[in-house]
Amino acid sequence: MRAAPSLRGCVCLLLAAILDLARAYLTVNIEPLPPVVAGDAVTLKCNFKTDGRMREIVWYRVTDGGTIKQKIFTFDAMFSTNYSHMESYRKREDLVYQSTVRLPEVRISDNGPYECHVGIYDRATREKVVLASGNIFLNVMAPPTSIEVVAADSPAPFSRYQAQNFTLVCIVSGGKPAPMVYFKRDGEPIDAVPLSEPPAASSGPLQDSRPFRSLLHRDLDDTKMQRSLSLLDTENRGGRPYTERPYRGLTPDPSILLQPTTENIPETVVSREFPRWVHSTEPVYFLRHSHTPGSDGTVEVRARLTWTLNPQIDNEALFSCEVKHPALSMPMQAEVTLVAPKGPKITMRPSRARVGDTVRILVHGFQNEVFPEPMFTWTRVGSRLLDGSTEFDGKELVLERVPAELNGSMYRCTAQNPLGSTDTHTRLIVFGTLRPTVGRTTGAGPDWSRPQEERAAGALSPQFAPRGCLTRRHVVHQLKPGSSGFESQVYQVAARQRRANYLPSLSLPVCKMG
Repeated sequence: MRAAPSLRGCVCLLLAAILDLARAYLTVNIEPLPPVVAGDAVTLKCNFKTDGRMREIVWYRVTDGGTIKQKIFTFDAMFSTNYSHMESYRKREDLVYQSTVRLPEVRISDNGPYECHVGIYDRATREKVVLASGNIFLNVMAPPTSIEVVAADSPAPFSRYQAQNFTLVCIVSGGKPAPMVYFKRDGEPIDAVPLSEPPAASSGPLQDSRPFRSLLHRDLDDTKMQRSLSLLDTENRGGRPYTERPYRGLTPDPSILLQPTTENIPETVVSREFPRWVHSTEPVYFLRHSHTPGSDGTVEVRARLTWTLNPQIDNEALFSCEVKHPALSMPMQAEVTLVAPKGPKITMRPSRARVGDTVRILVHGFQNEVFPEPMFTWTRVGSRLLDGSTEFDGKELVLERVPAELNGSMYRCTAQNPLGSTDTHTRLIVFGTLRPTVGRTTGAGPDWSRPQEERAAGALSPQFAPRGCLTRRHVVHQLKPGSSGFESQVYQVAARQRRANYLPSLSLPVCKMG
């Protein structure tokens, strides 16, 4: 009777040992991955070890913080014979498996956690399934797709007598994670003071307590220094900048006679005088970064480099923005050269403007590459514009229904950016609507039997109809043999009149001078 409890204990231990032998075990782990670059092929590996019979393998992609699991791969052993030979109930053996999922071209949208779930049958009963899982985070990087350097607050005018702050903005888009952005000047890294907030627009010239360092040895050559001093001497003598009032007594160039409608006045001196506020010390640079997340997981970075502009030194300076990113094998960069405008090229349409036409005067380029973008101001020399305004801002000046009174009017275009300004002029020639009654190209010369006044009225050139005569500027005249100076007749006119279908030997008096 006393041996019964001992026997029952032995039986329990034996049953526990048998159940332990029948119970299957399962361990799962996923090999970690380093960050991958978008566009590369990636293989996710799920390793598991078991002595049980395979049931299924399922891969999930986890989104929304783990609340949503999207099934991306499934292996069901019930409908596959691949693993039938791996099961053995007669002895205990460990079987090692590996499930892989290959993503041929990963995208930024593939970034996130993944889970591998494995299920096996319990050795005690086929009705019970043992589950285990592992997880991994796939970090997808993307290199920046674009880089651009622009000038803030552009276009902006040129300041002759007051220092102004200037800002370059480097915009880098498409990168994940955010790249590192920095500036260089003439190939040398810029030691900038970091800013957490942008400087106030009215704060005046930016200052820093760093030691004084001169830039005279770098960019200030003798030519620039002499030019600066000469312009300052002009100011001391009471002179005015060339762009404020162009010389009115312009001598016509012989090539102007070949232009049917416009005459381009030679460009005035570039108004890039360097005033007294300009300092010769090295500028103090301030750098500020801002990050804007995108909907696709990328980050747009804007790096703003601000300093007090010195046109004397900063003109023709090369600034570059460089980007470092773990997905790039070498830095990206974009370059700009600060250049003042010079030599605007002006076109006029139509090429032969007549009374009542709409005339468009357009700036279509410069003699050099200009940065930042200039602003344009149109004025009429000595008078107001057609609409009564004193000036017009824009690249194109439009004159609606030009009257004959605008014939010979001169227009000035001022192009300027923070580094300097320049003026150029063009003259408008308006042709009338009347046609001459005689003097056409018919092979017959003028009728010398007609009175002089009638001949002059008949052969009157349209653009000079209001005066009834031609000036010496547009014709070459010679005295008719036996005539007095007052009765001098024009026997040869400029090529402009010949192309206009007039007889080369028009009978027309010359306007009296004065």
